[in-house]
Amino acid sequence: MADVSGGPLDGNALVLAAAQASVPGERLPDLVDRAQAYLESRLEEYRRRYERIHADGTATVFFVEAGHWESVGADLDLEPREWKALRRVHAEHLKRLGGELGRREEFETALELREAVVVGT
Repeated sequence: MADVSGGPLDGNALVLAAAQASVPGERLPDLVDRAQAYLESRLEEYRRRYERIHADGTATVFFVEAGHWESVGADLDLEPREWKALRRVHAEHLKRLGGELGRREEFETALELREAVVVGT
């Protein structure tokens, strides 16, 4: 996975999400970094509360309930377009990871009901 602004997210996922988001591409890395600081501070909570999908030396990926990114956005005082862009980046990262692991279809199906969170480790 490519490193994005010191974070664990796939660089191609960030580029794709930026192209689809209503957030300027130059703003998205700052949002990702801000969200990563928030998520990393809650890593133990994620480990206790959510299903871990994958972990490697740079990140742990979790499935969380639908609406999770809206809650994160409220905690970080983000506009809807900003938290939706973050949700998209994390989902795209999961889809790319699914492709690498031969589980893309499974992960895409899961994203119909849940959201993904990638936390740097």
